[in-house]
Amino acid sequence: MRNSPAHPRAAISARVRRIGRILDRLHPQPAIPLDHGDPFQLLVAVLLSAQTTDRAVNQVTPGLFAVAPTPQAMAAMTPAKILAHIRSIGLAPTKAKHLHATARLLIERHGGVVPADADALEALPGVGHKTASVVLVQAFGVPAFPVDTHIHRLAARWGLSDGRNVVQTERDLRAAFPRAQWGKRHLQMIYFGRAHCPARGHDAAACPICSWITPAPASLDEAAPRRAGAPAIG
Repeated sequence: MRNSPAHPRAAISARVRRIGRILDRLHPQPAIPLDHGDPFQLLVAVLLSAQTTDRAVNQVTPGLFAVAPTPQAMAAMTPAKILAHIRSIGLAPTKAKHLHATARLLIERHGGVVPADADALEALPGVGHKTASVVLVQAFGVPAFPVDTHIHRLAARWGLSDGRNVVQTERDLRAAFPRAQWGKRHLQMIYFGRAHCPARGHDAAACPICSWITPAPASLDEAAPRRAGAPAIG
């Protein structure tokens, strides 16, 4: 987070509070965008959402969950049969293999239950830090602040992070917002980004937040989120 004379800590705190009020007014009760019935189905949906829109995921999961609503049912399928239900989404062949392997490991390691533990989740095939964070906060209420492309972009535009990768952006946002707000702010920023602060065609003057915030440098404004050291999608 910026901590220079132009952005003193008190000014940043006031900015965060004002941003929070706007987010609460526009998105008071943000819904989880991925349709699911339990932690396992949420994990599956989040795995499928990498480099794919939530809308596309929600179009394929009803058919998938009709035949594989549990780890046991998913593990009993072959990756090819899983692929038949998700073929329309990005990276489908790889995701089908990950889903099959993840279901088997959930049974072998966790008794068929999704663990509410970050390390255990990240040990599953295809599950990175962001995916684990989404499952923790949305399925179990464990405080986490997942950072995706939209949130990384907004944090830079709003002067809340100078992070060149999602790791630093997450640290800055966790420091900026109270712990109890992390899950809600994560969802609010996703919805706000879609409605008011898109990557392309953004009208800063019409944006309820960017209109009163000094724009961030262009290099940060459109920065692509990267993990420290290597790109990742999970």
